Order: sequence, then C-alpha cells, then structure tokens
Amino acid sequence: MAEVTVVGGGVVGLTCALELARAGHEVRCVRDQPVAETVSAVAGGLWFPYHVEPRDRVVAWGAVALTRFADLASDPASGVMMREGLLVERGSADRWWTTSVPSWREASAAELPPGATGGVVATVPLVTMPVFLPWLEAQCVDAAVEFEQAHVSSLDDLEGDVVVVAAGLRSGALVDDDAGMPSRGQVALLENPGLTRWLIDDDHPDGLLYVLPHPGWVVCGGTDVSGSWDTEPDPQVHAAIVQRVRDAVPALAAARVIGPRVGLRPVAPEVSLTASDVGGRTVVTNHGHGGAGVTLSWGCAEEVVRLVEEAVRVSPSRPAVDPRAGS
Repeated sequence: MAEVTVVGGGVVGLTCALELARAGHEVRCVRDQPVAETVSAVAGGLWFPYHVEPRDRVVAWGAVALTRFADLASDPASGVMMREGLLVERGSADRWWTTSVPSWREASAAELPPGATGGVVATVPLVTMPVFLPWLEAQCVDAAVEFEQAHVSSLDDLEGDVVVVAAGLRSGALVDDDAGMPSRGQVALLENPGLTRWLIDDDHPDGLLYVLPHPGWVVCGGTDVSGSWDTEPDPQVHAAIVQRVRDAVPALAAARVIGPRVGLRPVAPEVSLTASDVGGRTVVTNHGHGGAGVTLSWGCAEEVVRLVEEAVRVSPSRPAVDPRAGS
C-alpha cells in the first residue's frame, strides 16, 4: 500500500480520498477551504454529464457514479435521492448521456413546454450537497483519512509516495496544465413548495433553465459564462433567473426567494485523469470535470485507485523489510 496525498477537498477530492483509504492506502487530504465553502457546495447536485468530455469515458464514469448514488439513496443521512425529471429538447436530440441510464422514456406531448420538439424523462440521483458533503467528509474520517488545512503552491511541498491532484480550477497551476478555464454559474435558491420533479431546458429561449428540487429549497438556474472568474452575484441575472423559472414552473410563482449563489465550473477540453512520473514520484491528475463533478465523482475515483495501485506495483517506493535486519 502507498502513502497518498490528495490535493482538493471538494466532491472529487473527498471521493478520491475515501476510495483510496477504503482500498487500504494511507491517505492525507490537503485542502485550503472548509467543505462548505467549496464550489461543490454550490452545485445543484443532479446526476447529469453537463459540459464535460470525452463522451466515451464520461459515459463509463457516469454509470459507476449513478450506481453508487442509487445505492446511497437508501441512506437518508447521505442526502441522496432518486428523482424523476424532464430534459427538454429544442431542435435536434442529443441523447448520448442516456447510455449511462438504466431506463428512460420519451416525454409525452403533455409534459413538454411550448416550442419543445421532444424530451427525455429519466430517474437519476439528485444530491443535496450541503448534506452530502459533510456526510462524505465524515466517511473519510471513519476511513482514517487525515485532513490538513493548507494552501498548496507546489507539489514539491507535499509528502507521500503518490500525489493525487483533484483541486478543480486550482489543479492546472500545480501540474503545469493551462487547458482549464472557469465557467461562471449563477443560481437562485427558492423555497420548495413541494416539488420533487427536476427540469432541465438548456435551450430555453430566455436562457439556460433548470429546476432542481431539494428538501426545503429549489436550486434554480442558471448561467454558463465561459472564462469569467467573477464570483459576485449579479442582481439583474438573479432577477432574470427567478422570473424564468417562475414562468416555466407555476408552482414556484409564490415561492420565497432565499437568494443567489455563484460557483465556477472547472471546464477543460476533456477530463484529465492520468498518471505520470514527476521527479521520481507518481502524480495522478483528476480535474476538468466541468459541470459534472458530482456525476463523475465515484467513477473517476475508482479509476484513480486503479492508477495508484498500478503505480505502486510497478515502482514501489518503500522497499520490503528484510526479516534478517537487526538479527
């Protein structure tokens, strides 16, 4: 087994740390923010491979995560639910993502909004992130993951036989990879009047629209502004989102507005999930998940474990102890 340092404390980093610890490795997770302040805490939490490539690997990772989340839905403490919802199509249908979904159906005409040409109805995991992230952190503690609060400016400062870089937008600077960029996502939180069905309408004529109902509140979106590092909520954007979702879902017309939230999606041409030798030590990258960090978390973590164990088998960093030593 190896001593592994995971850099990153969002959903991707914590899931990697947990799976590595469960596989028997000694794991330290280094992060510079409490879990409640990560980008993951702002996420709507719907299993859906949004703004992420390459599709063949995404389908495989997503299928693993869907199964794991479906199992967790039996534990109310996890914050995971299986929820039916509607993906609206306007124009040509692109249903590559359904390959990961065990069952789905065509939306009926009565379920579709004006202007829609079709739609997919599917039951997938919906993860309440303010509940799930502390649960995931607690699972890490139970698995003997050690946590360290620190800002990592260089991998040279880290201990361990293997380093796993899973720090979202911060990852690129640590591994000399400038392919990633932020995509600004602003959402509005409204009180939940009793909704359970999610809705996505990417090509809504008034802008990106999604409604993700959690116990107590609904995450309503949204925006997808490439290259923006701005994390301050825009009042005009907020008002437009609220109006858009109220028009689309009449049940939200009188729902109290809780407020806006902003998160920066770590977008890249494709997910970086590789192992390489850096100065004689294995470095595994796991970043560039776009709007699908939750969706790919368990699948990517499973591959991280495989890459770490392959590296340890090929080039063990700690020599076996000679039983004759000291005799």
